[in-house]
Amino acid sequence: MEAYNIARGKSFYAVGISYKKADAETRGRFSLDTVGKERLLVQAKDEGLESLLVISTCNRTEVYGFAQHPFQLIKLICDNSNGTVEEFQQVGYVCKNNDAIAHVFRVGTGLDSQILGDFEIISQLKQSFAASKKMELTDHFLERLCNSVIQASKRIKNETDISSGATSVSFASVQYIMNEVENISDKNILLFGTGKIGRNTCENLVKHTKNEHITLINRTKDKAEKIAGKFNLIVKDYCELQAEILNTDILIVSTGAQHPTVSKDLIHRTKPLLILDLSIPKNVANDVSELDNVTLVHLDHLSQMTDQTLERRKAHIPKAEQINEEVKTEFIQWLQTRKFAPTIKALKKKLKSLKDAEIDFQRRKIEDFNEEQATIISERIIQKITTHFANHLKDNSNTSDESIDLIQKVFQLETKA
Repeated sequence: MEAYNIARGKSFYAVGISYKKADAETRGRFSLDTVGKERLLVQAKDEGLESLLVISTCNRTEVYGFAQHPFQLIKLICDNSNGTVEEFQQVGYVCKNNDAIAHVFRVGTGLDSQILGDFEIISQLKQSFAASKKMELTDHFLERLCNSVIQASKRIKNETDISSGATSVSFASVQYIMNEVENISDKNILLFGTGKIGRNTCENLVKHTKNEHITLINRTKDKAEKIAGKFNLIVKDYCELQAEILNTDILIVSTGAQHPTVSKDLIHRTKPLLILDLSIPKNVANDVSELDNVTLVHLDHLSQMTDQTLERRKAHIPKAEQINEEVKTEFIQWLQTRKFAPTIKALKKKLKSLKDAEIDFQRRKIEDFNEEQATIISERIIQKITTHFANHLKDNSNTSDESIDLIQKVFQLETKA
């Protein structure tokens, strides 16, 4: 990106791991909770990085930012998660400059999601930008990039039907329950964890199952009570988790913890129990599946279950990609203008200095010299000249480097990055 005058001597990278090469266990080790993401930003600032975003969802952990080498960003992820550099080398990926920009667009618009068309990722991107901005780790490039991705996401959502069917983990979980469980409206459902996925799952349960036997449990009870109040649901204390599991038919776990919160010891029952673990890292211990009458389903399996709707949504991919490309092209064009902005700025400064010297000369030479009119006319001429140069550089991007060099030599310009 040095040629674009964004970060001298540095390139823009997107580094991370995702569901494409990393299974749920591995993604869990690289997962970053709120505290982990805050630590990562603090470390980035301490290490002199100037512009950076971090996202961590159920299917990916990624960092976008400027660095002299991508390892600077990889190290940030590994230092603040349970993942290792060795593991990253096996399942991670690195995109650079324009490829990194394209990657951010695909991620932010749901085209790279585990469930095609999942638009929940865009809120993660917004939150990540807000966190980085609070830490003074953003710049014009990152702000423009995020706004462009948000614009593309809105257009794709409004102008295509790629979001039809199951397009999020929360909806996929409810769809799975409705397909697999008979008489769903009569079953007892326990939702453990009321983070974003938990809230969305709760809303989908109420909307689609018509079930009036839904109980919420969260470590922080008041968060569960806020959601329960909206839907008139029951809230129980965290200490009652084991008793509630005993009485439920369907347990949905989404606590966002970094370690399992539901173990074998919590489950003592003889009747069938369906458990859906919507968390990364897994919040339900693997050995729970060994229990009789217990069916344990993880979100990776839920993502596969929605493949039946994929073919219908695939028809809308070309239109979504076209929108993505249009907005991305606009961003690249803006980026290219940054390439010659310092030269145009320096040219305007040089012309104004020539104007000031000439007006001063004419003021001393002409007795009734009208300085105000001379200033107005000369400044309009300067504006027209610099606009012509700017349009030339914009319209001839293939030869703009040569043109910039020529302008700088002819006018003896000094530019600053």
